[in-house]
Amino acid sequence: MTDSTQSRLFKDAAAVAARAQRDPLRRAFRSEMELGFKRDARDIVTVHDKATERALVAALTAAVPDSAFLGEEGGAIGEGRVRWYIDPIDGTSNFAAGIAFWCVSIAAEVEGSIVAGVVYDPVADILFSADLDGAYLDDRPLRSRGAQTEDEATLITGYPNARDLDAHGDAALERFGALVAAYRALRRPGSAAMSICHVAAGWVDVAAGFAVNPWDVSAAGFILTQAGGVYRGMGGEPGAPVYHRPGYVATVAGLDCPTLDAVAEAITA
Repeated sequence: MTDSTQSRLFKDAAAVAARAQRDPLRRAFRSEMELGFKRDARDIVTVHDKATERALVAALTAAVPDSAFLGEEGGAIGEGRVRWYIDPIDGTSNFAAGIAFWCVSIAAEVEGSIVAGVVYDPVADILFSADLDGAYLDDRPLRSRGAQTEDEATLITGYPNARDLDAHGDAALERFGALVAAYRALRRPGSAAMSICHVAAGWVDVAAGFAVNPWDVSAAGFILTQAGGVYRGMGGEPGAPVYHRPGYVATVAGLDCPTLDAVAEAITA
């Protein structure tokens, strides 16, 4: 059982590790960089993703020796009571293109539950975080409040991407059209962790994605929940933790979104 004091220590260790990457990542951002590719030309990785993950693993190991890691670049590393989910640069395509919507994401899991999370925006120098006592924007309490109906709400989503179009064709475009019609505004900013944290802050009302990994959403989903919002994992294995589901819908407190719910259920069924 993790208590509030331990949770806060994990959050603080993650915050220190993330903030330490501000200067190297700022220097790299909007500089010339060599790109690598994973699954295809849309799945970008840079030397900065890999270097940042190594630095985060080293910092967290020093702060919390009883640690294991699951990172986007390095995979599963080590054994320990605390498992850290790390996305060194969530929104690498934005980072590589010079678009200022990307972040460092770190979550701490103990006995199958997330107990601390940090999402750090190096460009704006703002830190979203949460422990078992609450959620915070820098050092201020964070509460997720916003629109209560779809026609008043702003939705941010990466759906549909090229793989969705390949898999579902016209159905994906029809679903996207339904969302455009239902919401006051729809935006496609390109980082799941940042998108969910914007919902936690009440800067947008709802975010959704349907091709995410645990390191993308574990920290941000916990921050949103601790801020009073709602994070729902969708699809995947029955009984899996919400942050291991490939789809998610994240909303401010009290928002009813029937159009998005119908689209999400059709995609993840």
